[in-house]
Amino acid sequence: MTVTGFITDLPDIPRIITALAQWLACLVCILPLKRRNSVRGWRFAAVSTLFLVTQCVYMVVTDGFEGIAWNLCMAVSALLMFCYIRAGAATSRNNAAGCCCTAFIASEFAASFEWQIWCYIHEHFDIRLKIWGILILLLVYGIVFTCIWQINKNISSADEEFTVTGKETVLIVVATLLIFAVSNLGFLPVSVPFAGRDSVEIFNMRTLVDLGGLAILYAYQSQWKSSHIQRELETIQTILNSQYEQYKQARRAVDMINYRYHDLKNHIIALRADGSDSKRNEYLDKLENEIHDYEAMNKTGNQVLDTLLTSKNLRCVQHKIDMTCVIDGKLFDSMDVMDICSIFGNALDNAIECELKIKDYGKRMIHVDAFSERSFLIIRFENYYEGEIRFERGLPVTSKIEKSLHGYGLKSLRYTVHKYKGEVQIDARDNWFSLRILIPLEVEKTSFE
Repeated sequence: MTVTGFITDLPDIPRIITALAQWLACLVCILPLKRRNSVRGWRFAAVSTLFLVTQCVYMVVTDGFEGIAWNLCMAVSALLMFCYIRAGAATSRNNAAGCCCTAFIASEFAASFEWQIWCYIHEHFDIRLKIWGILILLLVYGIVFTCIWQINKNISSADEEFTVTGKETVLIVVATLLIFAVSNLGFLPVSVPFAGRDSVEIFNMRTLVDLGGLAILYAYQSQWKSSHIQRELETIQTILNSQYEQYKQARRAVDMINYRYHDLKNHIIALRADGSDSKRNEYLDKLENEIHDYEAMNKTGNQVLDTLLTSKNLRCVQHKIDMTCVIDGKLFDSMDVMDICSIFGNALDNAIECELKIKDYGKRMIHVDAFSERSFLIIRFENYYEGEIRFERGLPVTSKIEKSLHGYGLKSLRYTVHKYKGEVQIDARDNWFSLRILIPLEVEKTSFE
């Protein structure tokens, strides 16, 4: 934008430099985020190149616009930045809008800062070769956008995206407009209050306001991220407590069943001694075999697992779900009770919920096994499913209308596994949903001693 009403000391920023700053600002916002499946590898490079060319051509063609036309020009430029972020990153509109606002102010700061440095060096050292201008551009942009990339990397995550509400989006857009307006007050005619009196003063004001505005936007996003993490941790802790309460209730129920089992076994002995009727003996043999099967069920060697698996298996029996378990419970002796409840409770609840949707009882199947291999504890949950399962950031997406609390069970499971330096892998193929957990045994043994 041309400075009017007085003699200028510094020329306007070349539009090509501003266009490059806008492209780099968008790029460092996209890189920490997860890419769209359709825009990866060479496709992302092609989209990025197309945006760079489009932005440069647009900014050069619109060079010389003044007043309202210049403001509209910048609005369209910001819209192009938004489109680039949406095309390159698998993120929501609200999150893309927030990234675009930050990128826009970052590009304004970088372009103004670089141009001031170049003009200062050009004037004081009488450097006129274009190669020096290119080197200064590369140096300043390299430092500025590397710093911005690191900040974005700390705030954003390719594995976990934080939900941005419409209210938060409106606030960040309004803040960006105010920052942009204040940073460009100096370009007003000298007769207007708050206008700058010389170009150095104008560029100083613009650079410092953009820098302060950028700090405000990042501080707001960091605070919002911290609040989101705190709410999520509270939700996960609630789920952990819920799973532990379920375990304690199941423990009482299983103890009561075991008492009844021993009473019934004594009754059978008494009935056998009371007579010799063959049909009665046949009935008693059948009954004894049935309770014998129950007695042998879910004996893993770990009392917590026995209780938890028995409780889940009783629910499976009630809904005609075939659940089989092959588990070495001794591998979990040093694991915290709540962590066992989180891993097995959440995984099995998720599997049972999936099986309840299958109408054919013969296809309702869940397999669980846990064993050690090459210094790793391996836990696998597999269940049959029908239909299509869509994944976002490694977790299945619910088909329920109410989505606000869905998915926190698996998040709680993953959070628990990460405490033991383990990893969670989820896969779905050939109508089998598989959840695989790997935990280093030496870490698992020493984590909570």
